[in-house]
Amino acid sequence: MREYPERPIVGVGAVILDGERVLLVRRGNEPLKGEWSLPGGGVEVGETLETAIAREVLEETGLEVVVGPMIDVLDRIRVDPDGRVRYHYVLIDFVCRPTGGTLCSATDAADAEWAAISDLERFSLADATLKMIEKARVRSWDR
Repeated sequence: MREYPERPIVGVGAVILDGERVLLVRRGNEPLKGEWSLPGGGVEVGETLETAIAREVLEETGLEVVVGPMIDVLDRIRVDPDGRVRYHYVLIDFVCRPTGGTLCSATDAADAEWAAISDLERFSLADATLKMIEKARVRSWDR
């Protein structure tokens, strides 16, 4: 029941950094279908946030990651033309680093690509996504 939910859905996002690159996925499903964003998805019952991030990244990109510190928490709310809430996620984003696997797009990701930090404008990312990437770049791995 992700569309027109009765309550917000908890989701996780991964800012996966590799030097001066960040991993982006092009969404294959709503919400954000066709848009570039960070890998992530919904937390399943009984799953920790870190486990959910690792699972979502592996499912969407084929990569294994080590999960670092939390970056920020944000709301992602989309309303339909009638003003009804179509999607409502509370997203918790973490900085991550790749540790293995082979990059590919899978599950709800139509594409996955390492993007140079200096070239992010070509992906038309949301302002909130750009801010999250910048926060991740300055975030310490010390908890």
